[in-house]
Amino acid sequence: MSAKKTAAESRSATKPVAKPAKTASPKDEPIIPPAQCSPVENLKEDIRRHMFAFLGKDITRASIHDYYKAVAYTMRERMAEHWIRTQRSYYDESAKRVYYLSLEFLVGRSLKNNVLCLGMEDQVREALTQMGQDYEEISETEWDAGLGNGGLGRLASCYLDSLATLNIPAYGYGIRYEYGIFHQSIQDGWQVERPDNWLRFGNPWEYDRAGYLYPVQFGGEVRTYTDDQNRLRAVWEGGEKVMAMAYDMMVPGYENGNVINMRLWSAKSSRDFDLEFFNSGAYLRAIEDKAKSENISKVLYPTDNFVEGQELRLKQQYFFVAATFQDITRRHLKHHQGFEDLPKLVAVQLNDTHPAIAIPELMRILLDDHLLPWDKAWEICVGTFAYTNHTVMPEALEHWPVDLMARVLPRHMQIIFEINRRFLDEVRKLYPGDDDRLSRLSLIGEDFGKRVRMANLAVLGSHSVNGVSALHSEILKASTFRDFAELFPERFNNKTNGITPRRWLRQCNPGLTSLIAEAIGPGFITKLERLEDLKPFAKDSEFRARWAKVKHRNKQRLAEYVLHKIDRKLDPDSLFDVQVKRIHEYKRQLLNVLHVISLYDDLRSGKLGHDIVPRTVLFGGKAAPGYRMAKLIIRLIHAVSDTIAREPKCNGLLNVAFLQNYCVSNAEKIIPGTELSEQISLAGTEASGTGNMKFALNGALTIGTLDGANIEIRERVGEDNFFLFGMTTPEVNELKARGYNPWEFYSKDDSLHRVLDLLASGHFSPLQPDLFRPIVDTLLHDGDRWMLLADFRSYVNAQKDVAKLYRSGDLWVEKSILNTAGMGYFSSDRAIAEYAKDIWGVEV
Repeated sequence: MSAKKTAAESRSATKPVAKPAKTASPKDEPIIPPAQCSPVENLKEDIRRHMFAFLGKDITRASIHDYYKAVAYTMRERMAEHWIRTQRSYYDESAKRVYYLSLEFLVGRSLKNNVLCLGMEDQVREALTQMGQDYEEISETEWDAGLGNGGLGRLASCYLDSLATLNIPAYGYGIRYEYGIFHQSIQDGWQVERPDNWLRFGNPWEYDRAGYLYPVQFGGEVRTYTDDQNRLRAVWEGGEKVMAMAYDMMVPGYENGNVINMRLWSAKSSRDFDLEFFNSGAYLRAIEDKAKSENISKVLYPTDNFVEGQELRLKQQYFFVAATFQDITRRHLKHHQGFEDLPKLVAVQLNDTHPAIAIPELMRILLDDHLLPWDKAWEICVGTFAYTNHTVMPEALEHWPVDLMARVLPRHMQIIFEINRRFLDEVRKLYPGDDDRLSRLSLIGEDFGKRVRMANLAVLGSHSVNGVSALHSEILKASTFRDFAELFPERFNNKTNGITPRRWLRQCNPGLTSLIAEAIGPGFITKLERLEDLKPFAKDSEFRARWAKVKHRNKQRLAEYVLHKIDRKLDPDSLFDVQVKRIHEYKRQLLNVLHVISLYDDLRSGKLGHDIVPRTVLFGGKAAPGYRMAKLIIRLIHAVSDTIAREPKCNGLLNVAFLQNYCVSNAEKIIPGTELSEQISLAGTEASGTGNMKFALNGALTIGTLDGANIEIRERVGEDNFFLFGMTTPEVNELKARGYNPWEFYSKDDSLHRVLDLLASGHFSPLQPDLFRPIVDTLLHDGDRWMLLADFRSYVNAQKDVAKLYRSGDLWVEKSILNTAGMGYFSSDRAIAEYAKDIWGVEV
């Protein structure tokens, strides 16, 4: 297997394939006969019909949740008609299909988004009003579909929106978790996790596809033999089988009649009960085995710090990949003989390393089920797969113990060993005697016992490897995958992340959307680059006043929401300074807290007078259940918040709040009301970020480092409209090389000294003086890995610049307009168009 040859050959598979034309088809007769009444009357009749036929409810006694489900079924029916037409067009035109594989899809709520994309917002609102119901109130009853952990899953959902909007023949594949990301509540300042049973009232948006039920095998053993044509054959036998059942959720494009689907797999027992146990009286054992099989799709991300958790997580990954490839091959073989042309007809995008087991799975199908020779199977494999990496930190790259992989997936372990053997033989020819290089490139790491390096497997088995911001992609080539980039330079490319403007502007910020549309027309919803036309309006005093009015109205709405959720009053006339994202040390929420403490200390000591800009600092985000330091940071935020609330000198000048259970639906309320967006990770640690894009698109100014997509945002919105602080990535690396000593910064900065001493003294936890001692120890005695102390002074100075500009009023609004105007590049439509052209070979 020639490394150089494989890359070149696989590239030929990406020659653009024309998108299916939306031509009339003999199958294009209406799926549902058109009604004869007005659109609003039709809607009312359909809502009543679904209330009766689907819910079995008397509409005169229906609850608000009944109305939500009836409206959802009504919208689903309309989307299904579009979906059938869309699917017919794929088959009619023999379109190349794109399969987006992701272990996470952070969907959020669907009602408003689907109504919006169908172009039926006014009709639905009017129909419900005539029926005595409130559309906004009904939409609030929907439970978030939290099938993702954060940015990775939300990005996947944005990309499906753009795939549908751009008419790209595509499917999303993942897992239908019974319990999504946990529901977060706060008790005495501590995070408490509760199950997120998002399916408790059913999911009106999905279709269960019992006809698509596939067996997925685990364990067992591999038997080899030589067949009658003298070919070595492998048969994977025994073990256990779990059935994967498909559930489809429709994803509509924006007002284009195109609907694709997200197919999610749910685990079912291969038989309802094991009859042997049942007949022998072991009824409970039979039930236990059934429940154990179905655990695979029970919960998003089981903890993997013990063997059983690791095994379940690996099984989840293979479960959804195996079912997906049975579905892909079924669809492919309907109209095509064999797999020779698979890369010309199918593109599979791996969203991070979680689906990387798909590479040996496709090899297994081609080798064992269809008897292709190894070299041909590998060429097809590399030509089919593309890999998106989402992390710059080597320790975050996924790896599995070899003994676990061999026990759970014995045939795949054999295939991985053989891929590795052939690959390293080629590397030895290119770099004779370079054992260190062989060790770095190997698919098997041996630093902490033998482990399969899934990221290395993903890079080797894909014709394209992309990062998700310009900086991130450079770090991948220069550091994370340096040896691979030297071998396969043509594989590496950048695809900066993007967000859908449908949800993250049009839906969540209708006031701003209307103002922009009045100024430049409505075309920016699908052509976000047209926001550039907004720039001249930044100098228009009347337009600035209207812009400020919209922002203030959004702040009032956010304040009302926070009061309702956590009983905390926010002053809409204060600066809304917001950091909402997953709680993690590298995100540096702690740096934000240190600044808040410094403001508190200056206010109570009289160093700051009443001329200070009143500031509300809002936090939100979830800590992983087993991440003790992240949970302690949440506890600290609450302790600081309570202390500030008790300090008279802070009254009306400084307020801190933590909004619990951060999710897509409350992000849609927070982001439009934000004025200062905190994007403060250490340079060189954040792959991209998408929250930074959402805030800037909605007119927030960013305070941030030169990290991830911050760099490109700053370039696009203008350096003068971004509050930059902190070290650059080269400066970070240089300081680490010299030997970073956090004590130097602590000892020479009086404000930082006081802040850490307050923390260490128990000032914020008088009943538990040592409660926050681990935080101080992490910063001063354990090396301050994320270099908060090194960036503290620069951050504080940048915050002073924030306050100075905010005091100016009108100039802040001008820069807010310029931020929105500069964000056209960061549409998920642009990102998906680049994937289609450069990686998938699909014409947009």
